[in-house]
Amino acid sequence: MPALETGKRRLGYIDWARGLACVLMFQTHCYDSWLSPHARQSRFFMYSQLGGTFPAPLFLFLAGISFALVTEKLRQKNLPPAQIGRTTILRGAEIFGFGLLFRLQEYLIAWGWAPKSDLLRVDILNTIGLSMMLMGIVCWLVLALMCERDTTRLPSPGVVPGSAPPGNSFLKGRGPLIAAAMGTALFISLLSPPLWTTWRPTWLPWPLESYIDGVHNMGTPQAALFPVFPWTGFAFAGLAVGFILQSSWARAQEARAFFSLGLAGSLLIEFARWLEAQPRQLYSVDDYWHTSPSFFLIRVGMLLVILTASYAWCQWGAGEWGFSPLMVLGQASLLVYWVHLEFVYGRVSILPKHAMTIGGASVGLLLIFLAMLALAYIRTTMKKKGRGAVAWSWFRQAPVRT
Repeated sequence: MPALETGKRRLGYIDWARGLACVLMFQTHCYDSWLSPHARQSRFFMYSQLGGTFPAPLFLFLAGISFALVTEKLRQKNLPPAQIGRTTILRGAEIFGFGLLFRLQEYLIAWGWAPKSDLLRVDILNTIGLSMMLMGIVCWLVLALMCERDTTRLPSPGVVPGSAPPGNSFLKGRGPLIAAAMGTALFISLLSPPLWTTWRPTWLPWPLESYIDGVHNMGTPQAALFPVFPWTGFAFAGLAVGFILQSSWARAQEARAFFSLGLAGSLLIEFARWLEAQPRQLYSVDDYWHTSPSFFLIRVGMLLVILTASYAWCQWGAGEWGFSPLMVLGQASLLVYWVHLEFVYGRVSILPKHAMTIGGASVGLLLIFLAMLALAYIRTTMKKKGRGAVAWSWFRQAPVRT
């Protein structure tokens, strides 16, 4: 397989991993919405919700990888940094707009009992869009600095300074971008604990503060929301990985590159566990499950392991043997996210809320999975045949795709 191929097989691991995130999201939402108070006291429910800590980071992480692939593609077209930044930032703004549109839809459907504050709820789509805009700004600045540095040298004929010349080395072409992405991810993670506690920007109106600490209008940060701190850190971690995968080394030894990332993820998990076990802690208030940098590093490590497993499954496993349900779901992730919430949490919930046994809710989960798979299959089939292009264009995937 050519290392730079951008067809389905080359990027199948992204769709497969995104489909896995969809399945984890389905089970989290279904059990949370439908299980009775008694069933919610079970160990089963605890583990189902623990699995729910992965969909949002995985969506953001994959959005970062896809963002890097698109940025690299634009660089190879020798576009100037300003144009690359403008293109990617506008795509992020589009996704952010989808997030606002989704909140409006939810409010109108729930007319009469939903509070107006729900219109400004910081949900995952808002954060994906905002993360893409922030990644676009960082890449723009880094590419502009690279361009300024290159103006002191004699550029090759036909090559725009700051773009990606053919055969550029790993450090020369992508090192600054990788370093900036990693540094930003770490910066966001380290700032998250104080921004949720002692450094909270309470002087901001709550709709703006909520994008920093997820406070909404409740007075304290809400764990169910997705503010920039720490969630956008996962997108920047994915951005760094995406640029690493575009390096000359990774393109020449693709399998080794993925397994190296998986090994790095395993080491990162162990390092984070060791760090958390130290008697002296950096922060006076430590919220391990929501803002702790140690937990952030553990999840990044597990995302790297999941990425490696996705690649192996698509490369040597059954990931692409004929029909792949996870890949189909991944190709329509925004659509199934948008629709399934109404049938799980909305007025048209297919099962009574907070009233089901584990078995009954599991049957509902299977129905949701099959219905969303059918919807995703129809969507992807129509896209391939070019039918309904205008209508379906509103439901393009949230992460940037090549």
